[in-house]
Amino acid sequence: MTDVNPYIGILILAVLTAGFLITMLVLATVLGPKNPTKTKQLPFECGSVSVGNVRDQRFNVRFYLVAMSFILFDIEVIFLYPWVVNIKPLGWTAFWAMMVFIVVISLGLVYEWRKGILDWKD
Repeated sequence: MTDVNPYIGILILAVLTAGFLITMLVLATVLGPKNPTKTKQLPFECGSVSVGNVRDQRFNVRFYLVAMSFILFDIEVIFLYPWVVNIKPLGWTAFWAMMVFIVVISLGLVYEWRKGILDWKD
C-alpha cells in the first residue's frame, strides 16, 4: 500500500472548485443573453436608480465606524471558535489568556457604546 499525502483531498477539492467556477463563467458568457440596453447598463442599488456620481457623495463617518466594529467583532469570533473547540487540551492557561482577550474586546464595545457609535437616532 502506498503512502498518500494527507493534503491530496484539499488539492482535489481546489481543482474541482476552480473547474466548476471556470465552467460556469464560460457557460454564462456563451449561453447568456446578449442584448445590453442603456437602461440595463445603468447602476442600480437597493431598489432605486443611483443619482449622481458616487465620488461626489459624502458618507456619514458612522458608516465607517460600524464597518470597523463589525470587522473587530468578526475577528473575535474567528479567534473564539477554535479556542472553544480545543479548550480541554489547552488547559487553564489558555482559558485565562482568552478571558483577558474577551475583557479587552468588551472594553472596546463599552467604549463604542459610550461614544454613541451604536446609536443611530440621528
